[in-house]
Amino acid sequence: MARQGFPWLRGAGAVTAMAVVAATALTGTGAAAPEQESTERFALESVKWAPCPDAVFVNDPQADRTRFGCATYKVPIDYRKPSTGSVEIALLRRLADDPARRIGSMFINPGGPGGSGYLGPIRADRRYGAEVLKRFDIVGFDPRGVARSSPLRCFTTAEEANAVGDRQIAVPFTRQEVRDAVQAGQDHSAACAKNAGPLLRHMSTKNVARDLDVLRQAVGDAKLTFVGFSYGTLIGSTYANMFPSKTRAIVIDGNVDPELRTGDGLESDRQRAEGFELALDGFLKRCTAAGPKCAFSEGDTRKKFDELRTRLQREPITLPTGAKLTLSAFTSNVSTAMYAADRFAPLAVALQQAYAAMSPVDVLDRGRSEAPSDFLTRETPRNSLDALADTPYTGDDSFYGVNCIDKPYLRLPAAYPVIAKIWERQFPTFGRFQAFDAVPCATWPGGSDRYDGPWHKKTEHPIVVIGNYYDPATPYSFSQRMAKQLGSARLVSVDSFGHAILGRSKCVDDLTTAYLAELKAPANGIVCQPNAQPFA
Repeated sequence: MARQGFPWLRGAGAVTAMAVVAATALTGTGAAAPEQESTERFALESVKWAPCPDAVFVNDPQADRTRFGCATYKVPIDYRKPSTGSVEIALLRRLADDPARRIGSMFINPGGPGGSGYLGPIRADRRYGAEVLKRFDIVGFDPRGVARSSPLRCFTTAEEANAVGDRQIAVPFTRQEVRDAVQAGQDHSAACAKNAGPLLRHMSTKNVARDLDVLRQAVGDAKLTFVGFSYGTLIGSTYANMFPSKTRAIVIDGNVDPELRTGDGLESDRQRAEGFELALDGFLKRCTAAGPKCAFSEGDTRKKFDELRTRLQREPITLPTGAKLTLSAFTSNVSTAMYAADRFAPLAVALQQAYAAMSPVDVLDRGRSEAPSDFLTRETPRNSLDALADTPYTGDDSFYGVNCIDKPYLRLPAAYPVIAKIWERQFPTFGRFQAFDAVPCATWPGGSDRYDGPWHKKTEHPIVVIGNYYDPATPYSFSQRMAKQLGSARLVSVDSFGHAILGRSKCVDDLTTAYLAELKAPANGIVCQPNAQPFA
C-alpha cells in the first residue's frame, strides 16, 4: 500500500500542503503476492543461441566472437492472460572460460529503468573477477520494452517525440518553462495511450522478474544467479521475493529502497534529490581539500557554486567555448558528474571556467590554463533534433513505462510545480530537477500489475547488498534499508563516491567473486575502499 502522511511535502506551509493533498491521489495499488509464483508452463523451449551479428561488436572489435552467442526468446505480454500476445526478449551470452567447472548462467542488468543489458557480457572482464568469468556463462538481456526487446514506443516519428521532448527540460524555472513542462508531460502520456499498444500496461518490474524466471529455466538453470545495478537492484530483490526457492545468489549494487520506491514514488524521488545534494557537498569539500589538484578549489567552493546556480536562474552564462550555459544544462551535467569520481576533475575545470566567465572581477586564475571545456554544456542526443516529419522514432519510453507503474505518483499535474518549489527550498540544486522528473506519471494511461512486497522472504543464501557512502542516485541509506528489508542479506559498505562500485574496488570485487563462485557470503559490517579516490 502507498505510505500515508505525504512526507514529500515536508517544509510546505500548512495551507499549501493541505490544498495539494486534498486535490490529489496516489497512483497504483499492488496485488497481494502469492507464496511462490510459477512460470514453468511458459519456459517450454530452450534458448536457441546463434552467432551474434557483426554490428554487436562495432565498439569492441577486439572481442573473441567465438565466445559469444545471441538469441531472442518469447514471453507473454500478460502472464495472467497469455493469449494477449508475446514480447521478444533479446539475449547475449558470453561462454564460461572453464567449461569443465561451469556452475551455470549469471544474468546481469545495468539499471535504468530502460538500461540495455544486452552488450554487458562483451565487457564482463572489466567488472567481474576471473573466477566468475571462468565458471559462469554471463547473460545480458534487454528487459521487456527496452531497446532490442519489443521496445515500448509512444511516438511514431522522431518529430513527434522531439515536439514533446524539447519542452521537457531538466529544470523548468520560468513560468513559461513550468507550463510547458507540465503540458509536455500530459502530451507524453497521451501519446503513449494512443501509440504504445498493450505492452504499456505490462511494463512492471513484477513482469520483468517473471521474464527472468522463464529465461532462467530456458538456459537450463535450476536456480538464478543475478547481478543488478541501480534499478536492477529492484529486479533482483523482486525476484528473490517472488521466487525465493529459485534463488541461488544475488548481488545488488547501488540499491533502491524497495518498500519506499513501490510505496511512495514522490518521497523516493525527494530522497534521491537529497542523495545528489550530499554527493555534491562531498565533491565540493574534497575539492577544497585537494587544493591545486582541483581547479575549482580557490576560494569558498560552496559559495562559488551557489553563486553560479543563482546567476543561471536569472540568465545563461557565455562560456569560453562561446556556448550558452543554461540552468538545465548545468544541473544535468553536474548530476551526471556525481555518478563517477573520475569525472570530478573535469567538472572542476568546467565550473571554474564558468565562474570566471560570470565574475566581473578577474581574480581567480585556477583552471585558466586548461582548454575551454564543454563539460557543462553537453547534451545527451535524443534522436535527430531536426528530424523530418516521416523520420521513424527509434527510441523507447521504457523509463516512464516502468516507473509510472512501479511507483505511486500524484494524479494531478498542477501539483508538481508546488512540490518543485518546496523541494527547491530543501535541496537548492537538485530539488526542482527531481520534482519534474515524473510529471508524465501524473497522467500515465495504465498498468497496475506491480509488486510492492513483502520483501522479507527467506532465500537459501544471503543476498549481497553493496552501497557507496556518496552514491548520488541511490543514497547509502537506501542500501541500508534494502539490507534490513530483505529476509536474508549482507551489507557491504564502500567509502566511495559514484553510483555503484563493482569493477572499481578490488575489495568489493574479491568479496563478490567468492560469493558468486563459492557461495561464501561476506560478513556484515565490512567497509571497502575504492581503487581510487577523487583528485588522487
